[in-house]
Amino acid sequence: IRQSKYRHVYCDQPKQAMCHTGFRIATATGEQQYIKASTKYWSVAMFGGGGPLVVGRHDRPGRFEDGGSPILKGHSGTVLDTEWSPFDESMLATASEDSTIKLWSIPDDWEPTDENGMGKKGDDFSDSLMALEGHRKRVTLIRFHPTASNTMLSTSADQTVKVWDIEAGEAVSTLETTNLSQDIIWDVRGDNYATSNKDKSVRIIDGRNGTESSRIDIAHEGTKSTKIQWLCNDGASGKILTTGASKQSGREMKVWDLKNLSKPLHVETVDTASGALCPLYDRDTGVLYLCGKGDGQLRLYEFDENKEPYMFKLNDGFRSTTPGKGYCMVPKRGLDIMDCETTRLMKLTNTDGLHPLKFIVPRKSEAFQDDIYPPAVAPKHAHTCAEWLGGSSKLPKTMEL
Repeated sequence: IRQSKYRHVYCDQPKQAMCHTGFRIATATGEQQYIKASTKYWSVAMFGGGGPLVVGRHDRPGRFEDGGSPILKGHSGTVLDTEWSPFDESMLATASEDSTIKLWSIPDDWEPTDENGMGKKGDDFSDSLMALEGHRKRVTLIRFHPTASNTMLSTSADQTVKVWDIEAGEAVSTLETTNLSQDIIWDVRGDNYATSNKDKSVRIIDGRNGTESSRIDIAHEGTKSTKIQWLCNDGASGKILTTGASKQSGREMKVWDLKNLSKPLHVETVDTASGALCPLYDRDTGVLYLCGKGDGQLRLYEFDENKEPYMFKLNDGFRSTTPGKGYCMVPKRGLDIMDCETTRLMKLTNTDGLHPLKFIVPRKSEAFQDDIYPPAVAPKHAHTCAEWLGGSSKLPKTMEL
């Protein structure tokens, strides 16, 4: 049996009182995960006109009707994706069917109000900080840059991927695609990004100028969406993971070496369920969480860059009778480290609200377990957008937990 500090990790299922419930989720479907979170807040698009968005606090669970969360309204169409800044836990970006991206600052001292307001009582919170306009159709996915301040990646139904200088309010590069993008993700430094497309290709793109450096022509032969994660424990962005479906429609994952994308290093069939596989990767520990859209199964693997087959199953994972609509990972700074919590996932369901899933490594000692907590990403940018565009390349700043 392969030794691992995380082999016995288990999921601590929340009691109903710790869940966030009572809000109607938007009916729009797409490639997005429907739920995003910072250390303090979480965001989910709601059903209704004017692109309503529920913004809740992790420390205030309960039913929405009881005033547990405020509503943000600022788009003229449904919100499709949201994203929290890695450098400011109160900074939220929203992407909408109205073809715009908007930036918001959630106040630290808001008090819950009724469904027509947000923030402190009496405040109207429909005014965003700014809007990024340039896409011609609905904006489907957005991603903040991992190291540069005020920098964002977006993709749209207009079949383009754009990199934005938020401060200037303009796109600094545009990539034309021939199909709708199913996923976009930055590498650990933010020098490059990867995009998966409906034509089954995965392309590696220079983030600064939008030129293609390499590609996988057919990542997965099936028709399910292809999702991507960069697998790199040290910033040497040498391997990526893709999830998708085989020709026989079985769900699978593949590990690829960026130096040679002609064939995968490892292929693993996961199961035959119908929904797309969502890979969430904890780069600090090397643990991969494979979540299925539309089912309640969660699988855990550990990545070892130097040992074949590179992905090692940790345990039997986590099973739930409640299907997940979307999942996201809470930044490490929000974990309960004295409880040996190594990861927290937020699981959104269609019928039962939002569940915080805590993954805990069992330890007898009540002291801080530094061996399971390597340095984590700090909420500080490594350089500005202008410095990054000028060629600066840096790893994310880190902090001890």
